Amino acid sequence: MKKAAFFGIFILALTFVACNSGTGSSKVSSNSSSPFAAEVDSLLSIMTLEEKIGQMNQYNGFWNVTGPVPAGDEAANKKYDHLKKGWVGSMLNVRGVENVRAVQKIAVEESRLGIPLIIGFDAIHGYKTLSPIPLAESASWDMEAIKRSAEVSAAESAASGINWTFAPMVDIGRDPRWGRVMEGAGEDPYLGSKIAIARVKGFQGDDLSDPFTIAACTKHFAGYGFAEGGKDYNTADFGTSTLYNMVLPPFKATVDADVKTFMNSFNVLNGIPATGDEFLQREILKGRWNFQGFVVSDWGSIGEMIPHGYAEDGKHAAELAANAGSDMDMESYLYVEHLAELVREGKVDEAYINDAARRILTVKYELGLFEDPYKYCDEAREKATIGKAAHQEAVLDMAKKSIVLLKNENKLLPLKKSGQRIAVIGQFANDKNSPLGSWRIAADDNTAVSLMEGMAAYPDNRLTYALGAQVSVGPTSFVMETKINEDDTSGFAEAIRVARAADVVIMNLGEVGWQSGEGRSRANIDLPGVQQELLEAVYKVNKNIVLVLQSGRPLALPWADENIPAIVQAWQLGTQSGNAIAQVLYGDYNPSGKMPMTTPRDKGQIPLYYNHKSTGRPTIPAPNLVFWQHYMDESNDPLYPFGHGLSYTEFKYDGLEVNANGDGSYKVSFTLTNSGAVKGKEVAQLYIQDVTASVTRPVRELKGFELVELEPGASKEIIFNISDAELGFYNNEGEFIVEDGLFRVFVGGSSATQYSTEFAR
Repeated sequence: MKKAAFFGIFILALTFVACNSGTGSSKVSSNSSSPFAAEVDSLLSIMTLEEKIGQMNQYNGFWNVTGPVPAGDEAANKKYDHLKKGWVGSMLNVRGVENVRAVQKIAVEESRLGIPLIIGFDAIHGYKTLSPIPLAESASWDMEAIKRSAEVSAAESAASGINWTFAPMVDIGRDPRWGRVMEGAGEDPYLGSKIAIARVKGFQGDDLSDPFTIAACTKHFAGYGFAEGGKDYNTADFGTSTLYNMVLPPFKATVDADVKTFMNSFNVLNGIPATGDEFLQREILKGRWNFQGFVVSDWGSIGEMIPHGYAEDGKHAAELAANAGSDMDMESYLYVEHLAELVREGKVDEAYINDAARRILTVKYELGLFEDPYKYCDEAREKATIGKAAHQEAVLDMAKKSIVLLKNENKLLPLKKSGQRIAVIGQFANDKNSPLGSWRIAADDNTAVSLMEGMAAYPDNRLTYALGAQVSVGPTSFVMETKINEDDTSGFAEAIRVARAADVVIMNLGEVGWQSGEGRSRANIDLPGVQQELLEAVYKVNKNIVLVLQSGRPLALPWADENIPAIVQAWQLGTQSGNAIAQVLYGDYNPSGKMPMTTPRDKGQIPLYYNHKSTGRPTIPAPNLVFWQHYMDESNDPLYPFGHGLSYTEFKYDGLEVNANGDGSYKVSFTLTNSGAVKGKEVAQLYIQDVTASVTRPVRELKGFELVELEPGASKEIIFNISDAELGFYNNEGEFIVEDGLFRVFVGGSSATQYSTEFAR
């Protein structure tokens, strides 16, 4: 058996550690702090150049791995041959214990050294059991719930043979047109950093060798969320102040949390594709931050440097990427085809190859794959883990915490539990597929609890349903565009009929699950198709409307905000969607979510974000004056600010004070009171403004928050301690500095709070 042969060679290799462990370059690190350093260096000492490059090569699944390789499939046969030669370090999209065992067996038992594969997969918000989409989870501001969600995803993925997820995505997103905002944590680097840490810890746990944990991958490094025009894969262009203070902090937070891998991004930044950016990957990530894991390219991004106009051909692209610090090539085939020749020509230092292979092998050791290559291939564990009751309970809890109550005039919500005639209108109310959202490759279609199913748990009201309008009329997959109904209003009459006879109307509208995600940017972020017409038609006959929005991004709906009394942002909530929404609508769960992104009134305001800089003419100095910073045809204000979210109770903030602690830090204290009639949770938020600085600072920045639950009439003193870490910022050279001067402190339930005080540092 090859595994036994490998360990025999491995023992002999121990004598070569001392003379083969050096990097040969000052630009690479040795991973000498790893407890597996000796084992990794010993293995490297007996590997050929091609075998080391093989560890840098990742292939997608390419045939029915439990059967024979297709005789006429040249590409599949080539990949199979590379597996047997030890020229493949990782595979992605091979899932299920039976399939993973099959490919692992080729690598371990048929290659010369028997080095196991690391198996990657996009478990973005779950595997079979789905949590809400990541942006929705971020609306919870609940780090423990988010961590638990990642633990569920890790457990089911690991039980299915996977040991590496391409998550979390930590890109700051200010443009809701960009489809991948659904995959991130919103617009704020402070909140985004906290969520990034929670997700990394949830995926990786305290012990990466635990068979229920998997390696996390921080992506996309860097600037992807600033794609111009919100178009996926587009150029990003911003200054160094934005880079250091807005873009990089969540990435750095995951390095501090010991994330094992990074993924670079598709975009060009400062004229250089991120995959070939030495400044980002070698100077910042592996240099200043001392990141010890490995960097994987995004799908084919090494080859994409050719159409970017940065690389002449595939060989040149491989040279640029390897020299820049991209350790593993995802599906462009260019490392395995060209790197050995580039090393022999002196165009790529072999020290870079050694460093990349060392990083990859170290993660494999940490996962326990050398101890047991089949540790993730337990059929009994797979069967017992997937979809178990505890996972369903966890994703239901996460879904309820993700819902944001945007508006609730006249206390239309919560619904009465008996004696009401309730009309439910909209495609999504009876849809078991769209609520699963995007990025759910392993989940089975039509496995979400629909809203109608959730509402059925409250049988003492009279419930009627009308489709109103079909939204999607065509294919909804990763490879076909989602076709939207733009003209069929034939269902309006039935919707109007049931609405006219109802006491309350639930309008369940929004986006199809495939309308957000990678490659799913939208120029217009209103209600797709004829849904706005439907909403207005129903409003004419019954104004008691609760608008339940299911979407992968904030939607610009000024008409609804002006006319509809109750609006609930319900996102795409995953497997337990309908149960979560129903429990919130009926008041069995008091909503506490807060928006992680600013909601614009109109697409023309984009990008619109709360932590913007002040201009020289920020406010109108006199009535009717033209020359100040504004639109002629729209307000400067958002529809809903960052951090906004209501409750079925009310909260009062009082007694704000700032006092020096005597050690250079400051205590911010205030009293939070539940002044309403029911128990509820509030996310108390702390913002600061550095009034005058050597580099201009935002008008306010989130620097603390606490999720507090209070009984009616109860109060709690909330204390935030702010130190140099909160008061400082990065200058344009990337140096963290703290300056004396005047600071304003704001506390409240959203970024729009005006309750403030000042102190001088």
